[in-house]
Amino acid sequence: MKITRQKHAKKNLGFFRNNFGVREPYQILLDGTFCQAALRGRIQLREQLPRYLMGETQLCTTRCVLKELETLGKDLYGAKLIAQKCQIRNCSHLKNGVSGSECLLSMVEEGNPHHYFVASQDQNLSMKVKKKPGVPLMFIIQNTIVLDKPSPKTIAFVRAVESGQLVSVHEQESIRQLKEEQGLVKNPERRRKRRKKISGPNPLSCLKKKKKAQDTKSSASEKKRKRKRIRNRSTSKVLSVKQNAEG
Repeated sequence: MKITRQKHAKKNLGFFRNNFGVREPYQILLDGTFCQAALRGRIQLREQLPRYLMGETQLCTTRCVLKELETLGKDLYGAKLIAQKCQIRNCSHLKNGVSGSECLLSMVEEGNPHHYFVASQDQNLSMKVKKKPGVPLMFIIQNTIVLDKPSPKTIAFVRAVESGQLVSVHEQESIRQLKEEQGLVKNPERRRKRRKKISGPNPLSCLKKKKKAQDTKSSASEKKRKRKRIRNRSTSKVLSVKQNAEG
């Protein structure tokens, strides 16, 4: 049974790796239902998930999931402890929290660019995840972890990409990077900087010129003072010579 399960997992992982760029370490988003099922089945997630997926894994969750588990009380205290040991991934609900299922669904929007796995026992959440192409789904059945096969929506998306009707998010990112490296696409930040250029003389340069003018004026006045001193010295010497001659 274990060999067949690992074969199916390897096949499904290869599908997501080749078509959507899924790679190690596999980032698995857990919700409260999955943590509760792992607790009841006495499943050591940190040990069994890497064995099952045959690669490095990272157990992740969100603050919305933790808040939801806290509000549910003592019945899900053990699930909350499991979730608290996971890495926290930032969601967009810092001010206004949402349910755990809604939060995890938002984490895989826009083509799932971070290649998250979603691990849940919530059937409503699972159905919504299956409608999003490129999101691996995991669940626990009969005290064993299962990586679900690609959904019909995911398979249809891959076929559309192969036929040239669509371009996957992974391919879009690689194309954009190649264009930027070859200089075919200009960086929009540079364009913004060019637009912000100020026409006319720079006021800072004018201020510097004023300072220089002041410096030149001060240096000229100092020269005049030196000349006056020299003249005063020379006149004083002449007067002293005349006085000596008269004496």
